[in-house]
Amino acid sequence: MSTSTLSRTTGLHAAPAAGSRRRGPACASSPEVFQDVLVEDPPRGALTREDRDRQTRLLGQARATCEACPLRAACLYDAVVRHDVSGFVAGTTVRQRGEIRRRLGIVVEHEDLDTLAGVVGGTRQVDHDEVLRLRRANPDETLEQLAHRLGCSLSTVKRHLRRERHEPTVRITTSRPMPAQVLQVTATVVSGTANVRRAA
Repeated sequence: MSTSTLSRTTGLHAAPAAGSRRRGPACASSPEVFQDVLVEDPPRGALTREDRDRQTRLLGQARATCEACPLRAACLYDAVVRHDVSGFVAGTTVRQRGEIRRRLGIVVEHEDLDTLAGVVGGTRQVDHDEVLRLRRANPDETLEQLAHRLGCSLSTVKRHLRRERHEPTVRITTSRPMPAQVLQVTATVVSGTANVRRAA
């Protein structure tokens, strides 16, 4: 299957040939567009006409950049299925990705970066899953260090780890959609959003 056929039928792009230089994401070369507050984190409420025009222009540039990017399909899949990211990603807004997830029946939990970084503690009850996440994120730390990060006693950490050894937590996994499904639903959602914009 040729690269162009692969791209047309699946929306995915072939890996670069051996020895060729792999390009990074196209958005990395346009931080002035993708990191602009009107694109990355649009303010809620009414915008001035000048800001609305500027936002429209920036979003157009961002869409064009994403459409031309060889990593768009992989980026879109990750942003919809694996990570709840903010900003304009793979030609979609946060709201559009939420609608895509809703239509696909996907729930993506927010990353608990504070727990992974160990920036938790205080006088609160320690959650079992929190202890396990922190242990997985920091396998080389002593249990005392984990207890300190969690703001709890060493015996609490040991109790949670012992409980997990004897009664492992059952993880409910849902099947992830295929990349082609994500691309198909995205096309529907994005075209629907464009139609609403034109009607307004």
